[in-house]
Amino acid sequence: MFSKLLIANRGEIACRVMRTAQRLGVRTAAVYSEADAAALHVRLADEAYLIGPAPARESYLCGEAIIAVARECGAEAVHPGYGFLAENADFADAVTAAGLVFVGPPAESIRAMGEKGAAKDAMAKAGVAVVPGGSGAARDDKALTAAAKRAGYPVLVKPAAGGGGKGLRVAEKPADLAAALAASRREAKAAFDDDRLLVERFLDRPRHVEVQVFADNHGNVVHLFERECSLQRRYQKIVEETPAPGLDAALRRALAEAAVKAARAVGYVGAGTVEFLLDREGAFYFLEMNTRLQVEHTVTEMVTGQDLVEWQLRVAAGEPLPCTQEELVAAGHAIEARIYAEDPATGFLPAVGRIEHMRAPAEGRHVRVDTGVRAGDEIGVHYDPMIAKLVVWDRDRTGAIRRLLRALADFQLVGPATNLAFLAALAAHPEFAAGKTDTGFVDRHRAALIPRPEPAPDRALALACLEALLRRAGEAAEAARRSPDPYSPWHRVTGWRLNGEGRATLRFADGEAEHAVTVHYGHSGHSGHSGAGGYRLDLPGGSIVARGALSEGGELVADLGGERLTATVVVSGREVTVLDGGAVYRLVRHDPIVEAAAEAPPGGRLTAPLPGRVVAVLVQPGAAVARGAPLMVIEAMKMEHTVTAPADGRVERVNYRVGEQVSEGAELLAFAADGEA
Repeated sequence: MFSKLLIANRGEIACRVMRTAQRLGVRTAAVYSEADAAALHVRLADEAYLIGPAPARESYLCGEAIIAVARECGAEAVHPGYGFLAENADFADAVTAAGLVFVGPPAESIRAMGEKGAAKDAMAKAGVAVVPGGSGAARDDKALTAAAKRAGYPVLVKPAAGGGGKGLRVAEKPADLAAALAASRREAKAAFDDDRLLVERFLDRPRHVEVQVFADNHGNVVHLFERECSLQRRYQKIVEETPAPGLDAALRRALAEAAVKAARAVGYVGAGTVEFLLDREGAFYFLEMNTRLQVEHTVTEMVTGQDLVEWQLRVAAGEPLPCTQEELVAAGHAIEARIYAEDPATGFLPAVGRIEHMRAPAEGRHVRVDTGVRAGDEIGVHYDPMIAKLVVWDRDRTGAIRRLLRALADFQLVGPATNLAFLAALAAHPEFAAGKTDTGFVDRHRAALIPRPEPAPDRALALACLEALLRRAGEAAEAARRSPDPYSPWHRVTGWRLNGEGRATLRFADGEAEHAVTVHYGHSGHSGHSGAGGYRLDLPGGSIVARGALSEGGELVADLGGERLTATVVVSGREVTVLDGGAVYRLVRHDPIVEAAAEAPPGGRLTAPLPGRVVAVLVQPGAAVARGAPLMVIEAMKMEHTVTAPADGRVERVNYRVGEQVSEGAELLAFAADGEA
């Protein structure tokens, strides 16, 4: 086994690899960009080294800089994680040439499977069914157009290198192809530094099932069963599980045998995933092979009890596989949900911002949380917006879904928008419970999975008020303790007056609605100083008595009209977020001193939805455009976002050029709709 390992990645996967390496007694070295100087993977590593500025092309994609650090720090091996350079054969060659061990397959295997067209040809030759089309990666639009014609529309345009859903575009008809090729090429170049593309037949609503394979240098190849990965948005997986629901034993066996055959065909070594599409008749087709550890490897670990990173390290060190095929057993059912900083209501646009509060469910045999961030971290524009992977296990699928719902309700996160509520709605959907999923599931059920936010009920308003009152009482108690006259009535926050009842009004905005809550202090004759005697709150739906206490961990233990409960209230400036049993309510505390009436933005402005870089300007000033026409493309967080015309009209001004950075809310173009004065 190695004495020191360098992890050539960041975030959750870097932390994941470190945990296993350190358990095995292997020292870990991290690399980081300027944006990641305070990142969790940097803190967890035994040592860490700066390799460049925030953009991935200048840091995490700089293989020479990473190898130089590995040699300088005395690492014997390099683990690439997933993404970035994980499937870059030239990097694997360079690591080996530097006298280091690459924790992954040989460069020849990466090339054989990383070039998607050649991989499909190899699989067809090995007797594995493939999706029609897709042979011959190209940069030339003419060749790709001819390939699309041969495959038959609709077609899927995809990068020849890399994976993870990056760069995938669907062209429904020939007229759509040019735009799909241009967008896919840009995104492929940004994510993988390789803009070669291929085209294949687009299968409507297939299931996406993959098989985990492992091989060593001694000729052993095994599979670790299949995973269902059909639940996707923007061609990226969001929920994975094992075993795949509803497959009969013969189909499971056929998938596993095809996967092992694929690995043997390219002389594979290490961890890999062979991905298949299943059509509605039960036929399956080879899609691609990911020559790395997958994000969803955790569900395989939960049902097999194996540590796949440990397997990777042992195989890379020259050891045989830890288990034979006969010794591998899958028990129970596991589901992984990927928690992202994104807004499902805006087409899953990535979100940015500071994580003000984060509390994951307690981990144990049934629940696992893999993450690379914690409270106080910033989710920026330079990297993938995944926050955490929430993984659950139980004896059967019904039990696993129940545990997933509970764990999602217990996962607290305040800051940038997240997909937590979306994941909870998905896990509660009856068709998901019945195992009736395919790659079109999310689009088909979008309305049910992305409901409109519910207005804050009286209970949420009461919790927001109680937290504010208890916090003020605590601050007053601390001020009194420091004061030379701690018993002065002026230290009280009980609404104390020389004459009359003490009361105050707290005001909150809940979207467009405004709520005023009158607080009566010292209810039942008790002191309201600590809240022990309670406060009477006049809420929109009636009056209740509220009392409680704030714990050191930030939890609010409350009694609302005789109902005991525990909730969390997070305050950031005027924003108040109430987390109550999985429900999240975002309020704004009204400040009577600082009254700011927000003006509506002027008409005709098209603004950046988030910080990023302009990668395409598709119109000129003065151009007449139709509603929905693409005007500009912004790249952020390894994804592209197209700004479109909101109506028929005319582009009056273009404010940014290709390559320029834009901040969130920046005016990109001035636009005049037809009929505007």
